[in-house]
Amino acid sequence: MAGDRISRPDRRGVFLAVGIGTALLAVAANAATTTIGRTWPIAEPDALSEIEGRATRVPDMRQAYGPRSGWSAMKAAALGDAREDRQRTVVPFFTLDQEIKLPDGRVVYPKGFTFNPLAFVKLPQRLVVARPADLPWALRTARASDFILMAAGKPGDADAITLSERHGRSIFILEERVKQRLGLTVAPVVVVQSGQKLVLTEVGPTSRLPVKGAAK
Repeated sequence: MAGDRISRPDRRGVFLAVGIGTALLAVAANAATTTIGRTWPIAEPDALSEIEGRATRVPDMRQAYGPRSGWSAMKAAALGDAREDRQRTVVPFFTLDQEIKLPDGRVVYPKGFTFNPLAFVKLPQRLVVARPADLPWALRTARASDFILMAAGKPGDADAITLSERHGRSIFILEERVKQRLGLTVAPVVVVQSGQKLVLTEVGPTSRLPVKGAAK
């Protein structure tokens, strides 16, 4: 293709680089089986053995900080239960809490400036937000490229890390700031960008049920 053509001088450079690379590989292969001059035993420890040794000395996080359920970083945001199918739109306006300046001190955007981030960025995947009780629905609904965000569940429900390990799928915690930014109130809900707004599709109890006859 035209975009793949290489000019004659560039081709010579490519061929020269390939030739040099091939020569270096040949030298390396020969050096692996050739002894030149005096030799000494290697004094440094094996790198893998050293890493394994240090890993055994890393403190147990549960002993140091208690069970994961008590970690503040593992606290997911709470959402209500979606009682019906409903679709609504949200514009995630953002207001600057400090001014943005150029290196010379000139103010580009003042504190309090409000804008819509979706005017500048594209959300590449859907967000599937659910609570632990609705995880089977979320796993059936989410595409391979979608993000599953886990809201808070009932006491005793497994956390997002445990659920990720159990189901072999990355599951993320729904943070409070994300909940506020996306305008979430109930779960489960699928969030997708449409132009410069977000479309939130809330899923009621009936629509969460498995379809009869569907492949498992």
